[in-house]
Amino acid sequence: MTTLPRRATVTALAAAVPLLIASGIAQGAPATYTHEAAAREFRAAGVSWTSSKNCSNRRDSGCTSFTGINRATVSGAIAFKRTSRCTVIITGGTEAGHSTRGQHTHGNGYKVDMSLAKKHENDVSCLDAYITGHYAKAGTRSDGAALYKSPAGNVYAREGSHWDVTYLNGRA
Repeated sequence: MTTLPRRATVTALAAAVPLLIASGIAQGAPATYTHEAAAREFRAAGVSWTSSKNCSNRRDSGCTSFTGINRATVSGAIAFKRTSRCTVIITGGTEAGHSTRGQHTHGNGYKVDMSLAKKHENDVSCLDAYITGHYAKAGTRSDGAALYKSPAGNVYAREGSHWDVTYLNGRA
């Protein structure tokens, strides 16, 4: 086995660091799932999902895809279901059609949309009751969505027909 002189090894490592940073490896890029792996995790925890076209193609905005979803997002949604004891139905994942502004987007795997899952039109959903009753009001987003922040730091935005949830970690 040939060993490089110490100086050559240090030089090689110094040259590799910018490549690791550019690829996201050195920055702690979040670990992600395939659609199938995330779906297995959700199914096992009793989290369901739906799409208007009954599909999972990430490039189709009518689908609900988990391709590239962060593991922390999956764990966070499961932890929320367990903590809140609400029915959790995901209606949006990493598929096209969501805003691409900022780092913590659907496409980057940080967000899911959760259905209100109301039995009757005038009912207050379990999600509405739990989030507004347990999480701190955190202002209003530029589009008018009310924001709530969990003790774990995750952000819940009440959009028209669902909650747009940003998971920064795998806790509720």
